[in-house]
Amino acid sequence: MSKDNKGEPNTGGRKAPACPICGKPVAEATKPFCSSRCRDVDLNRWFSGTYVVPGREDDDENAE
Repeated sequence: MSKDNKGEPNTGGRKAPACPICGKPVAEATKPFCSSRCRDVDLNRWFSGTYVVPGREDDDENAE
């Protein structure tokens, strides 16, 4: 990827992706987050039930 006159990667006019937790630029090592801290914050939100993937009303967890 080429670089612009400021030394930043040239993204062809597209805005660089932002971390979904804090909005800082994404780090390659922790994509799609900016740091391992934001990655852990996201994981904790899944574990604590803050994020939920909805299911259908007729889903029966005890179906055989």
